[in-house]
Amino acid sequence: MVAGAEIVITRTVTMEEGVRLESGAVLKPITVAYETYGAPNARRDNVILVCHALSGGAHAAGWHPGASKPGWWDDMIGPGKAFDTRRYCVVSSNVLGSCYGTTGPSWLAPEAGVPYGARFPVVTIGDMVTVQAALLDRLGIGTLLAVAGGSMGGMQALQWAVSCPGRVRSVVALATTPRHSAQQIAFDEVARRAVMGDPAWRGGDYYGRATPDAGLAVARMLGHITYLSDRGMARKFGRAREAGGAPAYSLDREFQVERYLDHQASSFVRRFDANSLIYLTKAMDYCDLAAGHASLADALAPCRAAFLLLSFSSDWLYPPAQLEEVAEAVRAARTGGEPEVAHHVIASDHGHDAFLLEHREQAPIISRFLANVVQ
Repeated sequence: MVAGAEIVITRTVTMEEGVRLESGAVLKPITVAYETYGAPNARRDNVILVCHALSGGAHAAGWHPGASKPGWWDDMIGPGKAFDTRRYCVVSSNVLGSCYGTTGPSWLAPEAGVPYGARFPVVTIGDMVTVQAALLDRLGIGTLLAVAGGSMGGMQALQWAVSCPGRVRSVVALATTPRHSAQQIAFDEVARRAVMGDPAWRGGDYYGRATPDAGLAVARMLGHITYLSDRGMARKFGRAREAGGAPAYSLDREFQVERYLDHQASSFVRRFDANSLIYLTKAMDYCDLAAGHASLADALAPCRAAFLLLSFSSDWLYPPAQLEEVAEAVRAARTGGEPEVAHHVIASDHGHDAFLLEHREQAPIISRFLANVVQ
């Protein structure tokens, strides 16, 4: 931990009444883990909700005592940063179905007294937003200055515009999409099959036993490949071998990129729950902002918020065209005089991971956008 770094604490709220999910199931009680950075002003109109991606959590910034690294978006949240905590109060919560403090498959089912496992109800991005809105109600926060997030977090930010259009003054969505394409669903299904095909998965009832690490590792390897770009991988690894020199003509790991994927996989299986990966990828696949509406423009029409959409040139998982569709839909739904709708495509070789890495490029764009919203 860096000397003098800001120490933050993860808090929880339990909602005994639970929520009714889009599936019709009622899930209760629900515990939500969250963190806050900065303080609300007297009018409580300076609050920004930051939403995390698939493997993230409530710990978005600052340091936990004794931790080896800060929160997942620490370069963007804090004094003088894009989400300037001298001006704004930032709230980050762990989503429903995850494994970092919010109710999910690893939690004990109240009536059964054993972990939910695969008996946990299927949840959606809309359900995540419903729980976030309930959390903000508990915290006494009505309208948000902004809701922001990348990847799955960006889906939540866009869903806020559809589900709670009157509660958001601006939306900041990065490296995301209004709906999963067939290709994106296909990647998720392969990841789920890798986990569910591991004998240790046991139909989701592996808690207290050996965990499906082999399947989860393969799922993470697949996912991580989609987060990178061909050019970025070529620059970082090329065809370099761990030991260098001539081919070993062996079935053992030999290329540096193989070692990298092994490292990412082993790190992930130590910190993430396999069932949560299954449920969260399924929630992403169900995401379709236009569902139940005549069009995407029709779905977004009630939201009069300002929109900042950021894409990255080498992101082939969520290519820029998908957020351009959102920009065009919002513009089509407006008649003039409404807040701005801006879509920036940032040049980067980092692929989908760019929203977590290209801080210097995206920070000034976000800072200027938020300053305009405040005016």
